[in-house]
Amino acid sequence: MKKLSGGKIALISILGVLVIIVTMFAGSYNNLVQMKENVSSQQSNIETQLQRRADLIPNLVSTVKGYAAHETEIMTQVSQARANLSGASTIAEKAQADSELTSALNRLMVIVENYPDLKADTQFTRLMDELSGTENRISVARTDYNNAVKTYNNKVKTFPTVIVANMLGFGEAQYFEASEGAKSVPSVSFE
Repeated sequence: MKKLSGGKIALISILGVLVIIVTMFAGSYNNLVQMKENVSSQQSNIETQLQRRADLIPNLVSTVKGYAAHETEIMTQVSQARANLSGASTIAEKAQADSELTSALNRLMVIVENYPDLKADTQFTRLMDELSGTENRISVARTDYNNAVKTYNNKVKTFPTVIVANMLGFGEAQYFEASEGAKSVPSVSFE
């Protein structure tokens, strides 16, 4: 068996270290890509539920209009808030628009209290049940999204992944932060 010279041993050692570094780099990169995709997927889930709620609102508004035709101001506010949500592009804009829509829906529910016949309407009741279920789905989607963002942001900020993240442009993701008013589900009361 031949003995390896000092130069060959050094070369093999350097190659071994390079292989380890490249493997760690590739692993970190792949992990970041998977986590970023998870954040995007969870954001899409929020958007899907927000769209579902926005789709329910025209039916709700037209049902309420039949009973409360003179309450045009609140109808306009709900419609405008819905349009703002549809036009929002960033997660921060979506959170703000979601807050505005929730506030407008809360004001609509206050008006509904003045119309007992409306509260007894089966279509209205069905729409309110769907809206309530959607609000719950939005809450779960927000939580899932923020958990994915937390995991991703922790990975992006910790060593040694922070090196790979900075080299390849993986920045922090934004949390979905709703305003205080948007943290509560619109109250639905059929008393």
